Amino acid sequence: MKSTSILSLVVAVAVPHVSTAFTATRTPIHRCPENARIQSTQLDLFGNAFKNDDSLGKPQNAGLTNGPKINEVTINGKPAKAVAGQKVSKVLASARVKMTYSCQKGNCGTCEMLMNGRVEKACLAKIPQGKCNIQTY
Repeated sequence: MKSTSILSLVVAVAVPHVSTAFTATRTPIHRCPENARIQSTQLDLFGNAFKNDDSLGKPQNAGLTNGPKINEVTINGKPAKAVAGQKVSKVLASARVKMTYSCQKGNCGTCEMLMNGRVEKACLAKIPQGKCNIQTY
């Protein structure tokens, strides 16, 4: 018994913050009662920030009111749908038309095609408004 008491005394003297681990007494943990917790909504931090303003009228759809302008496009004689201003390379890919691309910048000319009778590069060209006829080589 003397050896264990000497050992605990040595541990208590050598490491004072660890010595409390060897004692049998525990300090009680103070917890906040469940009904005393305050939610952020109970504090009314946001006030009326998220209320609807009745003076604005009926809420509308945040998207396009009439939808995008869809053009009728014919690619190698097959009809396809595209939006005006959309890249021709994306329209060709969605219509599953194979087109070879090399630089994607318009420098090489491997993606040349006929669009409405004019030679255009598919990587740079965009779908015009109105009817569009595309012929690939």
